[in-house]
Amino acid sequence: MEHNGQPLEQPSKPFASVNDNLAFIKQSLGSPNDLLIRTFRMAEGEKAAVVCIEGLADKQVIQNQVISQLIQVSGSHFTRTERTENTGQMDDEYSRGLEAQTTEQLSLQDMRRSSDWDDIMLTILSGDAALFVEDMEETVLIGSKGWKSRAIEEPQTESLIRGPRDGFTEDLRTNTALIRRRIRDPHLRFESYCIGRRSRKDVTVAYIDGIVNPMLVNEVKRRISTIDIDDPEGSGFIEQWIQDHYWSPFPQILNTERPDKVAGALLQGRVGILVDGTPFQLILPITIASFIQSPEDYYQNWILSSVLRLLRVLAVFVALFLPGMYIAILEYHHGMLPSKLAFSVAGTREGVPFPAVVETFLMEATLELLREAGVRLPKSIGQTIGVVGGLVIGEAAVTAGIVSPVMVVVVAVTAIASFAIPSYGFAITIRLMRFLIMIAASVFGLYGVVLAMIVTCIHLVNLRSFGIPYTAPLAPLRLSDWRDLIYRLPVIRLSHRPEILETMDTKRLTKKSKRKGTP
Repeated sequence: MEHNGQPLEQPSKPFASVNDNLAFIKQSLGSPNDLLIRTFRMAEGEKAAVVCIEGLADKQVIQNQVISQLIQVSGSHFTRTERTENTGQMDDEYSRGLEAQTTEQLSLQDMRRSSDWDDIMLTILSGDAALFVEDMEETVLIGSKGWKSRAIEEPQTESLIRGPRDGFTEDLRTNTALIRRRIRDPHLRFESYCIGRRSRKDVTVAYIDGIVNPMLVNEVKRRISTIDIDDPEGSGFIEQWIQDHYWSPFPQILNTERPDKVAGALLQGRVGILVDGTPFQLILPITIASFIQSPEDYYQNWILSSVLRLLRVLAVFVALFLPGMYIAILEYHHGMLPSKLAFSVAGTREGVPFPAVVETFLMEATLELLREAGVRLPKSIGQTIGVVGGLVIGEAAVTAGIVSPVMVVVVAVTAIASFAIPSYGFAITIRLMRFLIMIAASVFGLYGVVLAMIVTCIHLVNLRSFGIPYTAPLAPLRLSDWRDLIYRLPVIRLSHRPEILETMDTKRLTKKSKRKGTP
């Protein structure tokens, strides 16, 4: 794009001419079809133009609250005749008076002035509008985002029986509002960042000042500031970039779709990272116990919650070790089985052409294929394919004599146990580790299972999540944090925040706030 035959170079501030500003914007963006430019004359005759991106900006806001008001309202201190007859100080006063009159005439709350071209271009590409006025030194940036967004719905990956039904959306402002709705503390902080050289994605760091450890907040900010790439693709990319140990298969940052989960974490003294364009937001730091806890644990009786947590711990061990134990016992340690059970298992395996290790790998791989296919298929038939496909293939395999009925039971119990884990990311890790334990069991038997468990424990103990030990409060031992670990004490006994977080405000309730008559 050229103006008066010459290409325009980016100046330090907007041009005095509206036409030059419009020409430079068209030149920078390549004159796209969705670039919307509305030119008009203000009440005193000054030429003006509003620039925005169609589909991102709300055209009704621009027309009714910007253009209409500037056309109808009059009141400039200096007319063009006075300006042409005076120079020097009168030019500066005219420009300043025009800027003040323009901003006063607009009844908008989200409005500011800027003379930085990078800021102006980013504002336009983010869905807001830029107002250019002839001979005005600054550009008025108007908040006019109006793209269509998904309504607030129940989270798909973290459903609860008892609890709120709202979940995060892809809109960052909606997500921050969902958190403010739950935490009406004036010390709640949302600090915004713009990352990605080309995508310029909005990221917000959320925490409660006065509770969270300031060193933790500074470390989170430092790591986010190191992100230097064209496009950080959603919260998953940021999670991988800022985590402590990127070689580990275990997630070191918790992702969630639930606002109540983020709000609860902030009140504990943790930090939340909200990313625009995705419903999955991040919580840090975390420990391994965070993956067996659910928001529903706090919405019902503490005894029921404790029992459910114990069941989830059992599910983790079953999903991780059951296939490996099956291989080890059948291949190396037959004598560990009672006689009747050993004869029964041997009878079911009569005619099976494969050893236990091949049989187990075959069924586990088939189950993973079915599970992945069920996720990728449309929701209406995905679950049907997963359930019916598993039953049909399992029954057909047993009938054909490829696998034993006991193997089908082992695989089914393992799959059910993995579904009981609340965190999807942690469940995937358990599924991956299960195959490694199966390999160890096929080579060394139970010794291999024990060795794999020891190696896994050594790895977990050496993991950190933003400086917090991954296995805390088990190692290092923090007995005070056990009150809300595998089991949960009554709410009135949860008087302190987790000691391992080293929060500034350690108490969640005081003795005066306890129920009357409580010992």
